[in-house]
Amino acid sequence: MQQPIGSGYGRHTPASEVMEGVDLSGKLAVVTGGYSGIGVETTRALAAAGARVLVPARDLAKARAIMDLDGDIQVARMDLENHQSIERFAMDVVQEGGLDLLINNAGVMACPERRVGPGWESQLATNHLGHMVLTKALLPALLAADAPRVVCLSSTAHHITDIRWDDPHFDAEPYEKWKAYGQSKTANALFAVALQQRYGGEGLLAFAVHPGGIQTPLQRHLQTEEMVRFGWIDEDGNLTERAKGMFKSVEAGASTTCWAATSEKLADHGGVYCEDADIAAIAKEGERHSGVRAYAVDPEGAARLWTMSEKMLG
Repeated sequence: MQQPIGSGYGRHTPASEVMEGVDLSGKLAVVTGGYSGIGVETTRALAAAGARVLVPARDLAKARAIMDLDGDIQVARMDLENHQSIERFAMDVVQEGGLDLLINNAGVMACPERRVGPGWESQLATNHLGHMVLTKALLPALLAADAPRVVCLSSTAHHITDIRWDDPHFDAEPYEKWKAYGQSKTANALFAVALQQRYGGEGLLAFAVHPGGIQTPLQRHLQTEEMVRFGWIDEDGNLTERAKGMFKSVEAGASTTCWAATSEKLADHGGVYCEDADIAAIAKEGERHSGVRAYAVDPEGAARLWTMSEKMLG
C-alpha cells in the first residue's frame, strides 16, 4: 500500500485547501506542539473545520497566544519529558469520552546532547517515547470514538538511520545530533505502523507524515554557520534561492498532517507514511529528500520497536 494514490494535492497545497468541505463539528482533537510552527497551522485548520482542539503545552504562557485563533481551542499543561504530567493530561481527556484525532506533532531537532528520565537520549525520549506514553494513555478515549485517527509527525530525516537497535541512547558511541534526530523520526514512522498492527482491528487508523522542509522554531538549535553550510541561508541570514525552491510555507507544511487526519481516501490505508498530501513511495537507492525507507514502514521493525520501547518504559 506504500505508493501514491493521486490525492489531487501537491507539494505546496495549503492546509486550508486540503480542509475545504471537511466538517469536524462535534469532534475532539489533541495536537501536541499545537502552539508553534506547523502545529499552529494544524490547530488553526482543525478548529476552522469545527473541531474542538486541545493543545497540551509545557509553556502555558506561550501556548495561550493561540487562543486568539478562531474556533474552540483550549490549552492544558503537559510536558512530554515528564510521564506523570502526560498521565495527568491523558486522564482528564479520557474522562471526557471519545477522542477523534490525536496529532503527535511536537518535537525537538538536532539539539545538543541531553539526558532525560533514567538517562535516555533526549530526542528519542521526547519525539518517540513521550508520544508513546501519551498515545497509550489516550487509547481508551481513542477507541471510544467512532473513527479515531492518530497522526505521527516523522521527517525525511528518517533516511539518516534506522533504529540504532544495539545503542539507541548513544551509551556506547559518541552522541551525534543528526543521527539521534534521524533515529527518532524513524521511530515515529514505525510507531504508526505498530499502532495500526495492534489497534487497526478496533477501528483506529494511524499514519506517519513528513511535513516537508519549513523554516520554523524547530531549527532553534542549529547554528547560523551550519545552516549556511547546508545552503539554507546566506551569511546575512536570508533564505538562499535553493532554499526558496525547497522549503514550503508553514501552512503548506501542515497540509499533509490535515490530509492524513481527515481524508476518506486513506480509509483503507492505515499505517502508511505520507508526504506532500499523498502516500509516499518507497525511496529508491540514493534518494534522500523524498520517499520512505523500507525500514521505516517494516512491520517486523515496528513490532520490535514497540517491545523495546515498552521495556525502556517499564
